[in-house]
Amino acid sequence: MKLTYDPQCNIAYIQLRRKSGKVKTIQVSEELNVDLAADGTIYGIELLNANEQLAKGKNFILENLTTGRREKLNLAG
Repeated sequence: MKLTYDPQCNIAYIQLRRKSGKVKTIQVSEELNVDLAADGTIYGIELLNANEQLAKGKNFILENLTTGRREKLNLAG
């Protein structure tokens, strides 16, 4: 999984798998698009107006629900 951010367009993208062909984009809301692979699996999630959605300047918490391990990740920018 990879999270990228384009500050000029204020768009973040969460890529869940490598692109292996064409994707179909479904607009879920004015601020959220989901890209689907040909087999219907989710390829990625696009966040428009990303700095508002990702609470710029705050941390992400990465939590493994099986082990209970939690890690704070700082956003760049």
